[in-house]
Amino acid sequence: MTNRIINSILSVLNTKYMSAVVITFKPKSVSKRLLSTLNPRTREVITNRYGLDTKEKKTLEAIGKGYGITRERVRQIENFALATIRKSGEFKNHDHVFEELAQIVKGLGAIVPEDVLMKAISQDEVVHNHINFLMTLSPKFNKHKEDDSFNSRFSVDPAIADHVHDVLNNIAKSINKDELVKEEEIVARFLTESVHLADEYKSNKDIIMKYLNISKILGKNQLDEWGHTTSSQVRARGIKDYAYLVLRREGKPMHFRDVAAAINKTFKKEAHVATCHNELIKDKRFALVGRGMYGLAEWGHVSGVVKDIVKKIIADNGSPMTKEDIIERVTKIRDVKANTIFVNLQNPKYFKKTVDGKYTNL
Repeated sequence: MTNRIINSILSVLNTKYMSAVVITFKPKSVSKRLLSTLNPRTREVITNRYGLDTKEKKTLEAIGKGYGITRERVRQIENFALATIRKSGEFKNHDHVFEELAQIVKGLGAIVPEDVLMKAISQDEVVHNHINFLMTLSPKFNKHKEDDSFNSRFSVDPAIADHVHDVLNNIAKSINKDELVKEEEIVARFLTESVHLADEYKSNKDIIMKYLNISKILGKNQLDEWGHTTSSQVRARGIKDYAYLVLRREGKPMHFRDVAAAINKTFKKEAHVATCHNELIKDKRFALVGRGMYGLAEWGHVSGVVKDIVKKIIADNGSPMTKEDIIERVTKIRDVKANTIFVNLQNPKYFKKTVDGKYTNL
């Protein structure tokens, strides 16, 4: 896909798809009618297993202990109950319910994270359990369990599901472990990869974001920058990580007091000035570039006193350098006056002036 086409599509991606949907049936009532086809004990097992009375879903083992039977026996009862319901007249009578749910999933992208789907339908966790139970019953849906790469999700189109999985895996491979990309870039990468996805999905940013949230490998930080969820730049774990994000966003060195204030304002985290300063000193990602001023080492900034920086620059150059070249190189990575650099060059303990007026290390 060319940049022109990507930019054209991105220009219309601000139209938000409604995150809430309206259903025409009452999930609890539908479940009650379907459960009426079971005997009392089997109905109770299913109710406990799917959390249809409370938001808690009981495990096979917990249910088994309550009845004095094995977890495998509970599993057999569950499978028998679901099969019984599927063969019942009540199940056939409620096909419109399953079709309505299928259309909702299709409207959300044909594959959607389970938590996103449930919250779009209701904020009631017990209702979520009823929807999960209904979708488990119907062959219209495929429930994909959570694994190392993806969160739990529902789909109604195997081809779209497979394609979205492949796209997410390809994007994850294209991003380095500690790389961060802007949201616009992650969307552009998705569009480039999703060649087989219908335009009705590719032209809707909200659906693309739902697809991205299926991934457990990819995630975004509080600045809407995407990367690997294992990266501290995505899952910030302390003041030093928030400081890194603040400096990276600022794009230039900051005083540690300003860094602390920015953390408080941006992330709503209590960052004490002294604590922030200590973290900046200890972490190799940061370089002291002036009095209380810190930049990122990845910008080329180097910590240390001026003479050490000058020595490193000359050593890296591999040959004597003019005063002007040294000053230019030092001021690019350190907030220091030219005269201070020149004074250091006059120190005969560390530097020597060559016959042609250049400087070299001793």
